[in-house]
Amino acid sequence: MKNTYFDLVDQTFDFPQEEFTLQDNCLHFHGIDLYELIKKYGTPMKITYLPKISQQIQAAKKYFNDAIDDLNYNGEYFYCYCTKSSHFRFVLDEVLKNNVQIETSSAFDIDLIIKLYNDNKITKDKIIICNGFKNDAYIRKIAFLINSLGFTNVIPVCDNRDELDLLDTHIVKSFNIGIRVATEEEPNFQFYTSRLGIRHTRVVNFVKDKVLTNPKFKLKMLHFFVDTGIKDTTYYWSELRKALKLYCNLKHHCPDLNSINIGGGLPIANSLNFEYDYAYMIREIVSNVKNYCDDEDVPSPDIYTEFGKYTVGESGATILGVIGQKQQNDSELWYMVDNSLITTIPDAWAINERYIMLPINHWNKEYTRVNIGGLSCDNADYYNSEAHLNMVHLPKFSKNEEPLCVGFFHTGAYQDALSGYGGVKHCLLPSPKRILVDKDENGNYVDWMESDTQDAESMLKLLGY
Repeated sequence: MKNTYFDLVDQTFDFPQEEFTLQDNCLHFHGIDLYELIKKYGTPMKITYLPKISQQIQAAKKYFNDAIDDLNYNGEYFYCYCTKSSHFRFVLDEVLKNNVQIETSSAFDIDLIIKLYNDNKITKDKIIICNGFKNDAYIRKIAFLINSLGFTNVIPVCDNRDELDLLDTHIVKSFNIGIRVATEEEPNFQFYTSRLGIRHTRVVNFVKDKVLTNPKFKLKMLHFFVDTGIKDTTYYWSELRKALKLYCNLKHHCPDLNSINIGGGLPIANSLNFEYDYAYMIREIVSNVKNYCDDEDVPSPDIYTEFGKYTVGESGATILGVIGQKQQNDSELWYMVDNSLITTIPDAWAINERYIMLPINHWNKEYTRVNIGGLSCDNADYYNSEAHLNMVHLPKFSKNEEPLCVGFFHTGAYQDALSGYGGVKHCLLPSPKRILVDKDENGNYVDWMESDTQDAESMLKLLGY
């Protein structure tokens, strides 16, 4: 009877795969001997395999450029890296080897851009797409890039009507802008329309009232973003066609408009049986854009994408060691690991994200159903299902054997920022100031600032800048 862990995987999936192989009953990731790394550094550990980042970028570029060539599409394709997925310097250094553009989300993101510029990693003609709801600090820093440093391809994307007035106030020269259209959310979502962007029905009047009346503004880009990503669903194609209809309508009024940003990410593998036809989906996107614009007698726009999770997600792995076993009842065996799942891979806890989860060693042992428990005392600190199956299986092992180690793969995007790694925050939004309030001997309230708002310099230092 075949009942080892290897047999389970071999019978369930096409294995080995290009990314995952087995040698001497130990798992290799992109040819990396993970158990050797564990013996060298111990667990818990996070791994980033840098070459995978460039592989992902080059693959997407090829898919788009092949489709553009095959369809005789007249526009260009621009790959933008979505920095909020991972701001680390080692990630940006690898990303920028591939002649890509950058998308930002917050004020501290602009400090990151300035650091890269001062280190000669980017030049003033780099395309910088500034997304997100923009507070005063964000707008002032965008203005600094354009006014003081002379960046020539900064595109602030208007998230609301008021932002354009603020940009007009702070930027002294003519500049390009984009407009983000608020998409309708999927039917099962908790609200109907995205909070990000300007309502679809108000965009044309906004352009006529605010943009065309001011020669300083050049509307270059229409931006739409589908939160659930690029999927072959009726919902996605419907939102894309609505955006294309709006683009063609605006193009008749705005001769400078020449770009559509399709936003939303390409998916990454969360299981060994993951299937997604990237070439088909990208060809269909390019074809839809071309055909719709041809029908409306509008030149095909340049196509921009903002890929973050797709860029860096599959480069990451989180390795944990099993430090104990607990049989809590007849059917529930717990493997306790040496870190908290809540803090190390928070998406698994917060939004029930599933990852490829595989043991590093003991593949020749019999397998059993388990629950994985984190080291914290929180009841929600656990992992007990996979994307393809509502349970987890791992090899059996005893106290007298080498400890079992477990890998969660494709954890390279968002997890560090969401977990507050070292003090980093999602979208590089700073920690607020902390105010303490007490009462004096007369019963009067007294207050003081215990710590100030986190500054850009300290956060960027954590990221390696």
